[in-house]
Amino acid sequence: MTKLGAVFVPQWEPERLRGVARAADEAGLEELWLWEDCFFESGVASAAAALAWTERLRVVVGLLPAPLRNVALTAMEAANLERMFPGRSMLGIGHGVQGWMGQAGARVESPVTLMREYVGALRGLLGGERVTVRGRYVNLDGVELVWKPASPPPVLVGASGPRSLRLCGEVGDVVILSGGTPPGEVARARALIEEGRTAAGRTTPVTLAVYLIAATGAGQFERRRRAHRTWGLTGPVEDVTVGGDAAEIAAQLRRWTDAGADTIVLQPAADEPSPEDFVRFVARQLRPLVS
Repeated sequence: MTKLGAVFVPQWEPERLRGVARAADEAGLEELWLWEDCFFESGVASAAAALAWTERLRVVVGLLPAPLRNVALTAMEAANLERMFPGRSMLGIGHGVQGWMGQAGARVESPVTLMREYVGALRGLLGGERVTVRGRYVNLDGVELVWKPASPPPVLVGASGPRSLRLCGEVGDVVILSGGTPPGEVARARALIEEGRTAAGRTTPVTLAVYLIAATGAGQFERRRRAHRTWGLTGPVEDVTVGGDAAEIAAQLRRWTDAGADTIVLQPAADEPSPEDFVRFVARQLRPLVS
């Protein structure tokens, strides 16, 4: 079955998260996704708060920029969240937007090399290993988590280029594609991920998650067009966003699921009039129509 999630976009003030998370939990939303966009909101702090405010909701941070965060710290935070809220949190790792990484003094010459080293070390730490790494970017000397998770959470990775997507297939449990990815590009990404998974000799499947801008209610198409312009998306609005009532959106989503998406994370426009109503719509009206 296709999973459905919704994003709390960091263009909304942090103090709005509590109401949105509670609305999502009460409505039965499967997953609330958060971003660590520079320089808006911290992904981990927001995730911890959302988990504490809710009872059942799974909270996913997609993504944390690897250049900004030492892998030992990321492992500590992932393990803490998993122990405090078992099975309800996931953290994703990405290259980070290179311009932002430059602003923060964290840009690296080879993001692909960093990702390979980082995810390998993260897996080891979350798996309870004592990790020593002497890499180009990741260096650990006998690091072992004291408070290990009883069950290591999945490792999420995000990327867009061919080399990065193949690497994601090699090392990731879930691969995340950015908003504005049309169905044809989803199919191509799925093929590259499978190439990487096969080359690495992995037998377990890799889940593909896709962000997709969505709008419903009055003025939905105009909000989609504004989001299309704001995010600098290319191609027709209909190929990179969805909109309408629940039945119309459910029908449109089939293009992405047919292309290989396992999880669709609906991204409201930043000018969405009611984030609380948006997550309720996804959970109560759209979820029953998407199989």
